[in-house]
Amino acid sequence: MKLYNTMTMKKEEFVPLEPGKVKMYACGPTVYNYFHVGNGRMFIIFDTLRRYLEYRGFEVTYVQNFTDIDDKIINRANEEGMSSADIASKYTAEYWTDARGLGIREATIHPRATENIDEMIKIISGLIDKGLAYQSGGDVYYRTANFREYGKLSHQPLDDLIAGARVDVSEVKENPVDFALWKSAKPGEPYWDSPWGRGRPGWHIECSAMVNKYLGKTIDIHCGGLDLIFPHHENEIAQSEGYNGCQFVRYWLHNGFINIDNTKMSKCLGNFFTVREAAEAYGYENIRAFVLMSHYRSPLNYSGDIVIQAKNALQRLKTAKSNLEFITKSGSGTAKPAEEGFVGSLPRYRERFIEALDDDFNTADAISVIFELVRESNTVAASPDPSKAFASAALDMLNELTEVLGLFYAEKENDSALGEEVEVMIAARRAAREEKDWARADMIREKLAGMGITLEDTPQGVKWTRS
Repeated sequence: MKLYNTMTMKKEEFVPLEPGKVKMYACGPTVYNYFHVGNGRMFIIFDTLRRYLEYRGFEVTYVQNFTDIDDKIINRANEEGMSSADIASKYTAEYWTDARGLGIREATIHPRATENIDEMIKIISGLIDKGLAYQSGGDVYYRTANFREYGKLSHQPLDDLIAGARVDVSEVKENPVDFALWKSAKPGEPYWDSPWGRGRPGWHIECSAMVNKYLGKTIDIHCGGLDLIFPHHENEIAQSEGYNGCQFVRYWLHNGFINIDNTKMSKCLGNFFTVREAAEAYGYENIRAFVLMSHYRSPLNYSGDIVIQAKNALQRLKTAKSNLEFITKSGSGTAKPAEEGFVGSLPRYRERFIEALDDDFNTADAISVIFELVRESNTVAASPDPSKAFASAALDMLNELTEVLGLFYAEKENDSALGEEVEVMIAARRAAREEKDWARADMIREKLAGMGITLEDTPQGVKWTRS
């Protein structure tokens, strides 16, 4: 397996620190608003990477944090007339509504920044002792000039970073690119007691502290969007390596932006769609498919037309699955030579699927393999009297590969109860037709149509699919 490492700017063979185990951290949401489709891309991509690592047999400890204290949260609290804690609680719950809608599984651990203040204070104190941080009034800043490798992730020399630094006139720093580790409390803001007075942590120290506490000094994979490379991830490196004196992360992975009219989707620019809005228009499951149908490092343009294309593509896979499920119930029991040949070729689809994902997690090519599987299975299924043995083998492979990518999850939540109800209604329609009660049979068909169920009368029986 090879992954593109932002630090080295090349694809590298993935070799975890401990054989068979992966320590993985992804920057989670700052909970002050609904997250947008660009944020959703990151959450979907690295949820899927975690699934794939587990599919390949790794034991993954996956940590994704919640930033629940931040300037944005405080500002939102003031706007809505609520406490910062209540805002964070509200939008953490809203995160889970959308994350579960997108089929995102819970991480192994979801720490909150406010639960780890003591760990942050300990690291800040250690950095001061090492000469890597200094107090300025009630604030504490990281002394970037004393960390000689500062800028190594963003591949920019310190002088260039200094030239581009934006400095608040109220800040008193030794160097413009120095960044806050601890901020003194302003009137009306939440605060915690510290050796430097009442205040709250800076954004960057939060992630360093949570990685250190829950995963250790060195981890295998750290993920995030391209916009986090600088300053957030650069500052995490300075803090963590400065404090622990060893390598912080072995593989840095960053996904590309989602664009609107070829401009990065951003709350700051106001050109964004929340996942909630997009899901109301197109459905959560189709947003997940839209994201996975492109390579994670490539820019991805968002539009309704493109999401609908993904929806239609996903529907083709669902239709093939439904056809195979129907044949497993009603097909013949004897496999024909052409079917046996197809079944014998099935392991090759798995091999090619793995080859695609082993090459820098290329979900686009992996999905192409699934479509080839579906295309060939549809051809075999169209032959006269297809067998249950063929359909069962093809269905197993289709389910295996789509499960790795987290596709079809929305249907699984309702399949059992819905399937039982539909089968009962189909049996009632069959009885009405046998009794020549055409009005009742039509009424049942119309009721099923209202539930989004389409019926097809075939020589093998009645087949139903979702519209």
